Amino acid sequence: MVSLGEVKISIATAIAAAFGFIIALIWKEIIIGIMVLAGMWQEGGPTTWANAGVAIVSAIIITLVCIFGILYISKWGGIGKK
Repeated sequence: MVSLGEVKISIATAIAAAFGFIIALIWKEIIIGIMVLAGMWQEGGPTTWANAGVAIVSAIIITLVCIFGILYISKWGGIGKK
């Protein structure tokens, strides 16, 4: 039978992975946008350097929120405890 602790660890791991995917997708769009602005890519991302700056600041904020979310959910789920 599965214990509540094991379920919490599984849920926490899945949510932490989702936060990681969010971070990766946000930074992917910014990197592609900067490459477009630099003439090294065809399409996607921010359309001006000012928009790229705003996107970078937004991505930093979202990344920090996601990191704190990962830390919180990991503590809740008991990840790393034995």
